[in-house]
Amino acid sequence: MTDLDSIFKARRQKVYAWMKEHDIAAAVFHDSEDGRDVSVRYLTGHPNDAVLVLHSKGQAVLIPWDVNLASQKAHADRVIPYTDFERDYLTSVKAILAQFDGDFTGASSEKRLALPDVTTHVEFLKFKNEIKDWDVFCSENSVHDFVEECRAVKDEYEIQCTRKACSITDAMTDEIEKMLKSGKALTEADVALFAEGYLRQEGAERTSFDTLSAGPSRSFAIHAFPGYTGGSWGSKGLSILDYGVCYEGYASDCTITVARGPLEKEQEKLLELVQTAADECRKLYMPGKKIIDAARKADEIFAAAGKKMPHGLGHGTGLEIHEAPFISMRAAEDKVFVPGNIITLEPGLYDPELGGTRLENDVLITATSNELLTRSRIMYL
Repeated sequence: MTDLDSIFKARRQKVYAWMKEHDIAAAVFHDSEDGRDVSVRYLTGHPNDAVLVLHSKGQAVLIPWDVNLASQKAHADRVIPYTDFERDYLTSVKAILAQFDGDFTGASSEKRLALPDVTTHVEFLKFKNEIKDWDVFCSENSVHDFVEECRAVKDEYEIQCTRKACSITDAMTDEIEKMLKSGKALTEADVALFAEGYLRQEGAERTSFDTLSAGPSRSFAIHAFPGYTGGSWGSKGLSILDYGVCYEGYASDCTITVARGPLEKEQEKLLELVQTAADECRKLYMPGKKIIDAARKADEIFAAAGKKMPHGLGHGTGLEIHEAPFISMRAAEDKVFVPGNIITLEPGLYDPELGGTRLENDVLITATSNELLTRSRIMYL
């Protein structure tokens, strides 16, 4: 059985060490309807709606909105119901800091409090005015960004959860292919709602983002709007399905293209280019390889055919559907793939007349190579 308590403690120990190195005594993380922060789940396992206060000397205090849920899911040193603090963010943080005060001599330089870097100016001023004996600050490149950096490299438990999310997605893909080959006429809604029902039966929490099911008349859009309609899907031409599931918080993100003939030569060319880019760029998804080189390769393949991909080649997945690292021409020259990255590889081309095609798989960077976690494909019918 997985020792989740040890896993979350190990993650927090990295954060405590970083805080000490940068003279931060306490840090606040806040996940609510007003602003989601999955780092609370990363550090404690609690799914949503909570305040988390970390003490650099090694103490995590979780203040959940739903204490019953926390009793089942949370891993923290102390769990205190939000109702104990009148369900108020500032009140709860102020009370916990007062409990920490005994650990300091009283010098304000020792008592630096890091607020989330998304804190509004108005909220920041409230904290400064109410918590006068602490040096309250809010900045980029602080502890919150460090946690995001940690999340870019998955531990074994995160990889295990992502594998499960991907396996559910693959099973759905196989079932959808069977439906297509049976000759049954499908609508965009048929496919999207099938996926929604299937993933729930298989133990997933939800879709990892709003499903995008676009038939031949709408596949030209990178992200179809609306996400799906009652229109035909999988009929003559090019159809796209971009979908994924969330399992224990961790996301899969896949896109399949259905190519039902007879196709025009230009449509066949789009498909060929996207498949070539997927195959060639995967060779560069290797530990130690520059991220930007993979993005350049995709651009070169498309440019040679007079085409341009209108989005990045990929992105990390995890507790968020889009997280570091990002594989695009905007990547820094010194950024490289590292073991533990789970990232998408998703070349795509789109044309208002011909339709669109995208092939997206989730890739794990291993110690020596890479591993496809999903089996998305171009389906020729």
